[in-house]
Amino acid sequence: MSHHPTTARTALSNAGTALDALLADDLAIDRIEHVAGVMAACFRAGGKVLACGNGGSACDAMHFCEELTGRFREDRDPLPAIACVDVGHITCTANDYGYDAVFERWVRALAKPGDVVFLLSTSGNSASVVRAARAAKEIGCVRVAMLGKDGGELRGVCEHEWIVPGATADRIQELHMLMLHTLIECVEGVLAG
Repeated sequence: MSHHPTTARTALSNAGTALDALLADDLAIDRIEHVAGVMAACFRAGGKVLACGNGGSACDAMHFCEELTGRFREDRDPLPAIACVDVGHITCTANDYGYDAVFERWVRALAKPGDVVFLLSTSGNSASVVRAARAAKEIGCVRVAMLGKDGGELRGVCEHEWIVPGATADRIQELHMLMLHTLIECVEGVLAG
C-alpha cells in the first residue's frame, strides 16, 4: 500500500482539521456543557426537545432524538424528543402551504413554552428552518442553532448557537452529529448526577 495522499486520506484529514479547529474553541465546548444543563432542566420541568433540519440535517435531528427517546449507551428512562421527519406532515404542509412552512407549522403544533428547539442548518439560510426559529421564539421556546459557514440568516438569532468549522456541508454535519452525541452524554451526566 502506498502512503501518498488519496481521496480517502484527504477526506479524513480534512475532517480531523475541522475537529481540531472545534477543539481549539473553548467557548464552543463550554457551550455544549451549558446547553446540556438547559436540556436537563427542560426535561426535569416536564418539557421536551424538538429538532428539525433538511436532508442530512433532518437525519441528524432524527438520530439525536432517537438516542434521547431510546438509548444512547446505558439504560435510563426515555427522554422526550421529537424530530420533524414525519413524511405525512412534511408532504401535506409542503403541498398546502409551501415547503418553507413545514417546520414552522410543526413547531406551532407541538412546542410549548420552555421546550428546547434544535435548528440544524449548515448554511443558516434555509427558509424552513428560519421560520421555525421565529415560531419557536413566539411560543417561548429555548432555541439552539447548529450552523456552519458564516451562520447565514440564523447567526445571532437564537438563544444558543454554534457555527462550526468546515468548508463543506458534509464536514459541518459531521461536527454537528459529534456535538449532538456529546450533548446527550453530558445531559445523561447531569440527570444522573
